[in-house]
Amino acid sequence: MKKQGMKRQLVGTVTSNKMDKTVVVRVERLVKHKFYHKYIRRRAKFTAHDQNNSCQIGDKVMLTECRPLSRSKRWRVSKIVQKAV
Repeated sequence: MKKQGMKRQLVGTVTSNKMDKTVVVRVERLVKHKFYHKYIRRRAKFTAHDQNNSCQIGDKVMLTECRPLSRSKRWRVSKIVQKAV
């Protein structure tokens, strides 16, 4: 039997909630440029499973990695860190 490691977790902002039980989350990270040694902001969009349709646009959410739920969904909303104003 194989041991399962810790699942990855990301924090991002909800940009779209138009789909049923699915949200699009934008995750930003800072990366140091190899030559210029300047920090660059990189961002990626992830589609995540939102079981109760509780996320609104602008909410800060925590995503947890999971098994493939559909063609594009490999993340699940684990909790809402901060609600949008």
